Amino acid sequence: MELPVTEPGPVRSEGLLLQCPYCDSEAMHKLAQLLLPGLAAVSIDCTTGDLFRKPSVVAVDMRKEMVDYVTQRSETFISDSLIESEASQDEEKEMPEDPFEVVSIFMDDFSSTKRNIIGHVSGWLMSDNREDKIDDFVQEMEMTRFWPLERREAIAEVLLKNVDLKTKYHCPEKYENEQRLADHKAQCSFRPVTCPNDGCRAKVSVRCMTDHDSACLFKILTCEQSCEKRLMRRDMDRHCVTVCPMRPMKCPFGCDSSFPERNLEQHCSEFLQPHLLKVLKAIHKKGFTDEGFKDHALLLEKQDIDGKLGKSREVRSLTNVVKNLEAKMKNGGSIKEINLKPC
Repeated sequence: MELPVTEPGPVRSEGLLLQCPYCDSEAMHKLAQLLLPGLAAVSIDCTTGDLFRKPSVVAVDMRKEMVDYVTQRSETFISDSLIESEASQDEEKEMPEDPFEVVSIFMDDFSSTKRNIIGHVSGWLMSDNREDKIDDFVQEMEMTRFWPLERREAIAEVLLKNVDLKTKYHCPEKYENEQRLADHKAQCSFRPVTCPNDGCRAKVSVRCMTDHDSACLFKILTCEQSCEKRLMRRDMDRHCVTVCPMRPMKCPFGCDSSFPERNLEQHCSEFLQPHLLKVLKAIHKKGFTDEGFKDHALLLEKQDIDGKLGKSREVRSLTNVVKNLEAKMKNGGSIKEINLKPC
């Protein structure tokens, strides 16, 4: 059983005035997101411990009852709030003005009327098991498109307009004829527009476009680490961590240096001598002086005709180059020139 989706149109308000139909699309979307977990909670609570009924079986009826209940509550919300505020001086008992909090209260009130005996137990209401079951049922309904987002948004739009006491999330303007309303709608700050970022299908109120653009995952940005790459915001983190040539890295030879990845070659060339000393001390662990290691490093650089030492980018490759050079020097007799004095 699907609930109808209606296109927003001008609404005749009191005095036969036409009201602007637009509302904050981001707020409407946020409100629509509350409905599915609310339905899941009702369906779980009223079937807990029941061997003959499952949440998926009662969800259709519960959805209609919940929508009817919260809609009726929302229609009288403003008048009820005004009456209550005049009759009561206790500010703590006043209804909140946040539409999301108001609708959440409506759904909680509805849920409390549907709980069975187990559902009324405080231990169950606060348990992790209940939350897990609700999350699982929400995912099940999303996968089966039991209550599609666009249908929930149609209901959320009605609820938002009904409980938005201070008209923060919907346009309050009213006009006496269609033409004046049409002129207003063409420039209404609540009118929906499609995000201009390629790939993004979001429809956002004009007044919210700046906020949406600042978080839109499809927005093309320059790399945060100042490389030349331009990419979508959704790909930024992966780019910066994995392939960006400007991603910071530590020296693979254990220096205290930190530099952009693309400067690794320059760093290895400039600090070849201290890198060589670290590798030599690892190969020839003991038995020679610091001066002996330095002399040996200089001799290795002289013997490195192909420049392989400077091209090594990590300890293992530099170790292999050093061992190969030492083998060649030993076979060629030049190893005798090494001044490795015993300690």
